[in-house]
Amino acid sequence: MKEENRKYAEEAYEIVNDAALKIGSRLPGSENERKFHEYMADKLRAIGIKPVKEEFAVSPRSGIGGLSYAGWAGFIVSLGAYLALAIPQLWIPLGAFAFLAVFWLIFSCFLYKTWFDMFFPQAISQNSYGVLEPEDGNVEYNIILSGHTDTSWCWRHSEHAYKYKDKPIIGIIATYGKVGFGAVCFFVMMLATIFMCVVTFGRLFDTGWYNALVATKFFAIFNYCLYIFPAISAFGCWFVIMWGDPNGDNASRGAMDNATGIALSYEVIRYFKENPDKMPKNCRIIDLNVGSEEPGLRGSMFFAQEHKGDELTKNAWNINIDSVADKDYFEVVIKDDWQGCRFDKDMEQMFKDTFKELDIPSKTNHCIHNPVGGCDSTPMTRAGIKSVTFAAQNPMLTYYYHTWRDMPDRFEMETVGDGFDVVLGVIDKIAKFQEENGYRGPQK
Repeated sequence: MKEENRKYAEEAYEIVNDAALKIGSRLPGSENERKFHEYMADKLRAIGIKPVKEEFAVSPRSGIGGLSYAGWAGFIVSLGAYLALAIPQLWIPLGAFAFLAVFWLIFSCFLYKTWFDMFFPQAISQNSYGVLEPEDGNVEYNIILSGHTDTSWCWRHSEHAYKYKDKPIIGIIATYGKVGFGAVCFFVMMLATIFMCVVTFGRLFDTGWYNALVATKFFAIFNYCLYIFPAISAFGCWFVIMWGDPNGDNASRGAMDNATGIALSYEVIRYFKENPDKMPKNCRIIDLNVGSEEPGLRGSMFFAQEHKGDELTKNAWNINIDSVADKDYFEVVIKDDWQGCRFDKDMEQMFKDTFKELDIPSKTNHCIHNPVGGCDSTPMTRAGIKSVTFAAQNPMLTYYYHTWRDMPDRFEMETVGDGFDVVLGVIDKIAKFQEENGYRGPQK
């Protein structure tokens, strides 16, 4: 960490402490999420920047926050299978239910589609932002610094790995073992039920393929397994039910994920407010606090849609900061695999060059894909904004990720300070890129 930037790192770490210890968990659409927005709005007012609030509706349990529902669906289908073995016509409603559950799980929980939001309870979440204009009023491009204010429900299996915190490999195996077993049980039981639903239709209409199928050895073995496997899958689906603890009192405190991103975004805009001579030429800087990232990027989706084509998103660059705490894992996230979204290659290189210049080591070679879920760079990229996500986080499931153990005493202020230096270094490179290329808009 550069010594001249220490005061910004110290205040950033203070913000992290206040968020985790004074405000606490900040579930999407909750009162504490609103409190954190107001807390950051007060910070912006204190440096002479007017905060803007934009509210939107969110259904926290329609996406990844409702994973426990998938476990319940698998558990119900597993028990219902024994009834269907006695009353074959029951395979039809069970199969329809299984198909809907799998369809919802894939498109809403994994791909973050909003199609099912209307069927789940809604809450009001919000985005808030502050804008720093260049002194001469001449704006050619925007730099959006973003982080998300909300925290996740506690992932029980990750939290249970705390007892293995000194043996991380065992903790990872224990966590992935339970989750993987539950996921396999769910999908196998659901697909088997859908298959039996189709078979039952064939039986009802006395089709030729049905008569040929039931005469095979495969079907005899499959039918025999149906007397055994549902008991196993009911047990496995219970691990899925346990995955996301619905109790808000022990939700993640969100020190790393993502009070660090919120704090760093604010400290950077404060730095340029206090040092106007360092402000990039012809650049508008936006400090964006994004709500409801955890249930499926809802806040960034709303911002990208609400500001599509306006002055804040023209020729815009988004530095999305999400979790800067693990000093051995500084990295740029270049793709959301599940979302099928590749982020900006110019910004990727800028981050890699900055890591090298600051001599920051990394066990991930400074670059990762986001293997599951998604980050706020995806809606921004799809809106035509150049974006990547900057993190310093162990990419493996750990005892503190999305658990109440995500506390500030786990990491050091100096790590947050290194993150501050990285962001300033990347902004310098964006400014140079813009000046060298005649302030052109984002190029594909």
